[in-house]
Amino acid sequence: MKLTPIALTVAALLSSPLAMAKTVNAVASFSILGDIVHQVGGEHVKVSSLVGPNGDPHTFEPAPKDSKLIASSDVVFVSGLGLEGWMDRLIGASGYHGEVVTASKGISTHQMEDDGKTVTDPHAWNSMANGVIYATNVMNALIAADPEDAEYFKARGNAYIQQLQKLDTWAKSEFSAIPVDKRKVLTSHDAFGYFGREYNVTFMAPVGFSTESEASASGVADLIKQMKQESVKSYFFENQTDPRLVRQIAAATGAKPGGELYPESLSTADGPASTYEKAFTHNVEAIVASMK
Repeated sequence: MKLTPIALTVAALLSSPLAMAKTVNAVASFSILGDIVHQVGGEHVKVSSLVGPNGDPHTFEPAPKDSKLIASSDVVFVSGLGLEGWMDRLIGASGYHGEVVTASKGISTHQMEDDGKTVTDPHAWNSMANGVIYATNVMNALIAADPEDAEYFKARGNAYIQQLQKLDTWAKSEFSAIPVDKRKVLTSHDAFGYFGREYNVTFMAPVGFSTESEASASGVADLIKQMKQESVKSYFFENQTDPRLVRQIAAATGAKPGGELYPESLSTADGPASTYEKAFTHNVEAIVASMK
């Protein structure tokens, strides 16, 4: 799907005599959220992502430089829902007392079973309908942080939200052409719960919602059996995880490689998923192609 640069949509606004109040120094917990802040904030926001491209937000270990970065920021953005278990300690150590914005606020959460417990799935952004909520929360937070540039953030944010809504509609159209019984794939861990619920796709994974979890031998055996019974034809690995276990399971089931997905981390700038929109588009196109 071709994406329209937001800069073109707000070009008239950019050329108007706006009040250049300040540049908001923002910190985002991980790269996908950082890109959403960047897309909404434009030239009025400098955003730094703690977990960078190809990084794993589950296993991230903060360094002293991250504490300093937060201490000097105007606003901190987190996804929430239990994703960033390390963030509260980091903020406490930094001495930061400013606004901490939970971008997932207002999401209809997805519950899942993990190691015998019912937990909240933290990967809400993988549904583009939820991405709209993320972008809206980011826009409102930036307006609160820099009210003099409110019109700029509204224009840029609303243009971005419209693009995300188009992506959501496009994704539903793409999957509607695939029979439901063929919408099944194997991935590295349970990161696609919201995606699966929104677009009616079944994802199977040997590891739970966190990449820190370990797969049991019995669990892997059951997964192989289920994949054979349900004729799951494709497997994917994720850019931030070790692909070896998925490949072993695929070899035992005959599933074919579908490529690499980007569920919780962007690629580097020269990769296929350098923005949130590109990552989502890439994931949809790769999954759909594997089912045809």
